[in-house]
Amino acid sequence: MMTESLITCPACGHKAVERMLMDACQYFYECKSCGRLLRPLPGDCCVFCSYGDRPCPPKQAH
Repeated sequence: MMTESLITCPACGHKAVERMLMDACQYFYECKSCGRLLRPLPGDCCVFCSYGDRPCPPKQAH
């Protein structure tokens, strides 16, 4: 199971490798470049499923 994801801000394009929670979804993420608060897109459980290069660990487990 992958525990890190490359998350990309849709506002400014900034990319950052972040560690994902193993047992829960992350609903908010603040971009380290522009400060925008990211929330999951409709139908996604967390910000990593919406903006990351891989889904969150709970989704990977399914």
